Amino acid sequence: MKKEVNISAVIITFNEEKNIARCIKSLKGVVDEIVVVDSFSKDKTTSICEELGAKIIEHKFDGHIQQKNWAITQAKFPVVLSLDADEALTRELKESIISIKNNWEHDGYSFNRLTYYCGKWVKHCGWYPDKKLRLWDKTKGKWGGTNPHDTFIMNEEATTKHIKGDLLHYSYYTISQHIQQVDYFTDIASKAYHEKGKKSNLFLILFSPLLKFFKSYFIKLGILDGYYGLVICMISAHETFLKYVKLKELQRD
Repeated sequence: MKKEVNISAVIITFNEEKNIARCIKSLKGVVDEIVVVDSFSKDKTTSICEELGAKIIEHKFDGHIQQKNWAITQAKFPVVLSLDADEALTRELKESIISIKNNWEHDGYSFNRLTYYCGKWVKHCGWYPDKKLRLWDKTKGKWGGTNPHDTFIMNEEATTKHIKGDLLHYSYYTISQHIQQVDYFTDIASKAYHEKGKKSNLFLILFSPLLKFFKSYFIKLGILDGYYGLVICMISAHETFLKYVKLKELQRD
């Protein structure tokens, strides 16, 4: 049954002064409120949000999944559009969401994410099309997955639909930034794996990175993204290596 709905945009932030204005501005004219849950940023993130009319709530960060599940409880409306601070809607995606807003039929909607990496839009490497379920009725599911890689999991009876338009992801401005983030993310991922009882071994440490590179560069056609395609695939393989090495260290401890 078609119906009109109001939409709450929900964003979690920490030191995102470089990205947050672009994100919020892309939501204007699309959503009915913008809620930013901030983990006590040290930069100008919150002041930028206030200037642009967003509702600011400060909350201690206990993990990506935990923070996002708490954040959606602060939304005024059941229908939530969840974005990260380094993301923004394209014109085509805005038009798709506005159309859905006036004719809500399903419980959730997904769309593709296109990543901007060091000045280049990445069309391969397994990075595109990067299907994301980000528009949904918050009563029909919850955030899950393994930190830091969260995903919204709909209830079994829920219906979803894929819509036109890309979500733009302004990921890394430098290769060094990517490498630093990988080190941070693998700390989180290895601990999450350890808590779930997953094990590492020499076979996984040696061959998982090789398999990751082969899939990303050849099967997922990262080779077509030129120099940065090679860089991305090499760093992705290194990320897999670090995750299993750090998990091995946790097992020893």
